[in-house]
Amino acid sequence: MKNTVGFVCFGEVNTPFHRLQEKHDRAVQSLKSLDIDLIDAGIVIDDPQYETADMAQDILKRKEMSALIVCVAGWVPTHAVIYTIDPFRAMPVLLWGLCGAVEQGKIVTTAEQAGTTAIRPVLEAMDYRFKFIYNVIGKPEPLDEIQAFLRAAFAVQRLRRARIGSMGYRDMLLYGTQYEGLSLRGQIGPEVEPFEMLEMLQRMKHITQDQISAAIQNFCGDWHIQKACDKAVLEKGVHYALALAEKIKERGWDAITLIDVDGMKKLLGYPPAIVFMLLERLCSVCTIPENDVMGNVTQLMARYVTGQTAHYMEYYEFFERSLLIGVPDYVPVTAVKDQVELLPTAFGLLDEALLNVSKVKTGYVTCVRLYYKKGRYYLHMYTGEACPPPAWEEFGWAPPAPQLPSLEVFPDSCTVEEFAQKVSGQHVIVCYGNFRKEFRELCRMLDITMVE
Repeated sequence: MKNTVGFVCFGEVNTPFHRLQEKHDRAVQSLKSLDIDLIDAGIVIDDPQYETADMAQDILKRKEMSALIVCVAGWVPTHAVIYTIDPFRAMPVLLWGLCGAVEQGKIVTTAEQAGTTAIRPVLEAMDYRFKFIYNVIGKPEPLDEIQAFLRAAFAVQRLRRARIGSMGYRDMLLYGTQYEGLSLRGQIGPEVEPFEMLEMLQRMKHITQDQISAAIQNFCGDWHIQKACDKAVLEKGVHYALALAEKIKERGWDAITLIDVDGMKKLLGYPPAIVFMLLERLCSVCTIPENDVMGNVTQLMARYVTGQTAHYMEYYEFFERSLLIGVPDYVPVTAVKDQVELLPTAFGLLDEALLNVSKVKTGYVTCVRLYYKKGRYYLHMYTGEACPPPAWEEFGWAPPAPQLPSLEVFPDSCTVEEFAQKVSGQHVIVCYGNFRKEFRELCRMLDITMVE
């Protein structure tokens, strides 16, 4: 789904129209360099009968949009702007003031910032969700700021339609994975649909051996299993995944979380690492264990902002300048460096299962976690360089203990001590690249408090 954005350019009736047209065309050309579907509603002037405004509205109403760019090419009475954009006041608005130019040694302007400085306080007073940016003569256009805003607006739009499936609730009686359903649905958007593990088992009865064999061939053929493995172990994981995939597709879920320790492991004796890996491939959903609904919501925020299948990790050790983060089970294929590596092994009293021991992609990362406290939502965020981890093991695995998928992250937006005093849970969502601007915009649009 591509981000559809509306665009309308404003100028005053007495400004020579060819000058407004030139400025409009340059702005549109710049926006076309971004990965968006731009709906250009043309130029609106303050004509007495609002004819240009009505034409612009007709164009903008033809498609559903995530945001509206109000581009000011020169002075314009504010009433013409408000008349035009009022039908779209529920969506995020980007107020973009263009600028003049130096011509024959002097500045030539159409008083763009006279227009924006009149409009900005009105948008604020009328409770529009808006951001104000402006061009500066001789400087590059603020396309990074525009892109961050539009990505955040797209995330807001997608979150309102998002649906999450949770097999079970509150694995291990954890506190931080719980969610408050009404505020989550009302303020952020996702609908959470719980279901029982029994339904997965019932659906398994209808999955045939041919379906299991085909899935193994289509989705597991390029995975490397490091030592001999009982075929039944792989088939069982595929069987579970196919049953859950039916439910995911039926309900249209964008993310799923499973009861892990108190469910799949305790009652079925099967660690669900392979199940999660297959669900991501079969259904393109975000996945996280332990009924971590808040983790799922954070993943969806990250996915809609970045376009990535953002994966979860856990904190294992804090060092003086870095953090050891990893997972005791799996990472999605999209996070794997090189080949997917699986190891048949066991943990404690559990039966043998296939553990993902793949190396994880390194690089610059943005790490985020949504949480709810005393009636407000917060997003903890930091950035840093993710490097290959040191040699380490989690105590309890059958010897020789596996090297779990992990990273050593060196934060650069905070110190480790500053991070430690703000960390908001044992699970964190990892995105590759610097998306601090995008998450800040997203939090502003959704009235979430940013914690950095």
